[in-house]
Amino acid sequence: MFGGLGVPELLIILVIVLLIFGAGKLPQIGGNLGKAIRNFKGGIKEDENKVESSGEKEKLEDKSDDQ
Repeated sequence: MFGGLGVPELLIILVIVLLIFGAGKLPQIGGNLGKAIRNFKGGIKEDENKVESSGEKEKLEDKSDDQ
């Protein structure tokens, strides 16, 4: 399923997480995890845009040097 983890292993992990954090904290933890993933994806896209824009600048500079 997930990297060799089956359903029984995932259920055991879920029970351990419930015992450690409690049922009341799980929505808060899930929300924070979702925000972290969104921020990570946004950072990756931002870096890709910087790389693409710097690549476009280099192409424009190369064209102006040729003329």
